[in-house]
Amino acid sequence: MGGLGLAFRIEQMKTISLAGTRLSWKAERRGPGRSFIAWLPLVALPLATIAFRSVLIPWVFMWLLALAIFVGCKWQTWWQEPARHRASWQRSAAYLFLWPGMDAEEFLATDTPPPHVECREWLVPLFRTLAGALLVWSAARFISAQHPLCAGWMGMLGIVLVLHFGIFDSISAAWRSAGIHAQPIMRQPLKSESLGEFWGKRWNLGFRKLSHTLVFRPLQRRFGAVAATVGAFLASGLIHDLVISLPARAGYGLPTAYFLLQGCGVIAERSRTGKKLGLGQGTRGWLWMAFVTTAPLFILFHPCFVLRVIVPFLHAVVR
Repeated sequence: MGGLGLAFRIEQMKTISLAGTRLSWKAERRGPGRSFIAWLPLVALPLATIAFRSVLIPWVFMWLLALAIFVGCKWQTWWQEPARHRASWQRSAAYLFLWPGMDAEEFLATDTPPPHVECREWLVPLFRTLAGALLVWSAARFISAQHPLCAGWMGMLGIVLVLHFGIFDSISAAWRSAGIHAQPIMRQPLKSESLGEFWGKRWNLGFRKLSHTLVFRPLQRRFGAVAATVGAFLASGLIHDLVISLPARAGYGLPTAYFLLQGCGVIAERSRTGKKLGLGQGTRGWLWMAFVTTAPLFILFHPCFVLRVIVPFLHAVVR
């Protein structure tokens, strides 16, 4: 009987092992399909938009291409997030269509409520939205004829205030008031005491999380932190080149160069010499961050983009 029981258990283990192998094989077969669905919008939507570049006004093409990339990234983060299977369709729809952030795990979570939204979190974004709208209106009305480049820069500053620091923050406050985790995308970037803190913890955290998940972590596991840092900033630069240089039909590679400089700056501040110089903390860290991010801004938003895309957009918006 003992021998029969042992033989029976061995057969059971073989059956379980075979079933596990079959399940694993099936999962592997489903993997490429699931990956294809996750990446399809991020590839197809920008390509479809680029196909119509010749018949679109440059600034219209810019906004459509930016929207196509955003929608593709948004879908990618949602599709790959396990929490979507537990979330209601209303919560998923809200994430996909009514929230500009990219942290699907946090937005779809239902376990803990977000912190209370203070009054200033409503008032400050409103003030920034009004200030940004005033900048856009002033740029298009008063100085565009005599100083178009200056007008373009004023207009871009106004657009950033209206969208990233105004409307997006207001949407964040609204969702948090409704009990959903939707932290602001911009988290007081001027308080950064290092370049790494600026790009990693405070500036446009929606795309930061996406690049960290899809680019940085895979490269870090294989090539180390330095190569992963360069790769993440390179990917960001290429995306900005698409949205900035492609509509302007000039300045190719300049936005990529800007972000590679940022990556080199982060690596430098984390090096032994950078730590000795205090580039990653305190006043020196803040000065280093401010210099590296602002000094080469003309490489990122090069004159061809400002004059050919932003200035016509300002004229179209404020007529």
